[in-house]
Amino acid sequence: METAAAAQLSHAPSGTQWTIRSGGHEAVIVEVGGGVRTFTADGRDVVAGFDEHERAVGCAGQVLAPWPNRIRDGQYAFGGEHLQLPLTEPERHNAIHGLVNWTRWAAVEVAEDRITVAHDLVPQPGYHWPLRLQTTWSVSEAGLKAEHLVTNVGDTAAPFGLAAHPYVLVPGVPVDDLTLRVPARNRLLVDSRLLPIGAARVAGSEYDFTDGRRLGATVLDTAFGEVEADADGGSRVEITAPDGRGVTVWADAAFSWWQVYSSDTLPADRRRKALGIEPMTCPPDAFRSGRDVVTLDPGSSWRGTWGIRAI
Repeated sequence: METAAAAQLSHAPSGTQWTIRSGGHEAVIVEVGGGVRTFTADGRDVVAGFDEHERAVGCAGQVLAPWPNRIRDGQYAFGGEHLQLPLTEPERHNAIHGLVNWTRWAAVEVAEDRITVAHDLVPQPGYHWPLRLQTTWSVSEAGLKAEHLVTNVGDTAAPFGLAAHPYVLVPGVPVDDLTLRVPARNRLLVDSRLLPIGAARVAGSEYDFTDGRRLGATVLDTAFGEVEADADGGSRVEITAPDGRGVTVWADAAFSWWQVYSSDTLPADRRRKALGIEPMTCPPDAFRSGRDVVTLDPGSSWRGTWGIRAI
């Protein structure tokens, strides 16, 4: 029989909560969206989370699939078919952030230091392919890690992309005072609907964070590409405070784009309090441009891993 406390928890906006712990690190994973609500290292907040009875403010900690970011007018073509997605960002007439960030995910394996959550995406208007999505969240002395596995369980090829949407911070340090490092050679230019209309080199511009520099008053909601890979083929974005504390968000080679968002359009109590640092497999509007879209053949799977660690 379900207890009153359990009923209250499971019916909260973020659903059931699962806490994982190891090596002084602790994270809370939520049922709604299957994402991360909080993450701390030795008691220090590493991500700007949200209360368990709130919705994920600004998509905090969510998994974004089967596409990240925006699709112009929600329209695209694939396999000779023209498709129309629901306009989930109606003020800009876009489809945004996929189809799984406001759905319930189920726990399939739970341990002290890790949890695997899964969601079965059913065919629907605008996206006709069934996918099985799994994320294994784990914590250790190395920080928080997310391992994604996505399988096309249908009988035709499917277009696919994925991103994650954590907000990271150094407690007590204003965003303006953080040094930001983004190892990318270009950025996308966008229109008033935040959709790409071109690209520009960052070298020598206010968007050049390749060697790390203070963010200051720079406003970012920017997709960075031509990422310079680390020796292992992956890449990482870093923030550092004047006292040396910081956060690294890293991703393997499955993610070749980074979106950095300075939170200027969030509610006043969250505005410029943390940086959205989002590993992405493809850029905004990729279902229309085709750029870096993954084609998942029937029965095939995609894997990608990223994580967060405190400096």
